Amino acid sequence: MNSADPALPLSEYAFPGPLRDRLVAALLDGSKTSTSSLLSEYRENEPLPKVGERAVVVDSAGQPVAVETVTRVEIHALSDVPLDHALAEGEGFGTVREWRHAHEGFWHSQEFREALGDPGFHVTDETEIVCVRMSIQAL
Repeated sequence: MNSADPALPLSEYAFPGPLRDRLVAALLDGSKTSTSSLLSEYRENEPLPKVGERAVVVDSAGQPVAVETVTRVEIHALSDVPLDHALAEGEGFGTVREWRHAHEGFWHSQEFREALGDPGFHVTDETEIVCVRMSIQAL
């Protein structure tokens, strides 16, 4: 595949910038095969991903770099995210605690709170997390 299918939806990791660049690099090198989102984001903005769905991954410049295919979707309370999911995020996490610390930093960031329109947004042990596994095909 030399170019992205224009009929596929876009998949954007984090916000454009250094974090997205790191996540896209991890997708492309095969170390990132899972991702995490808040269930509340899906309820407000889009349907949950489904196994077999495909999307075009874009980099910080908005350029297509890969096609992802969803292979598994699970919903867990933040306190129950499994270790195998955290490890598959490809960001060097060795424990669920490390995974959670990094994700809470993102979810509690000013940029994320502004995107939600909720300056006091805060996750708890009960916050529902959408844990997605995927395969990646570089373009």
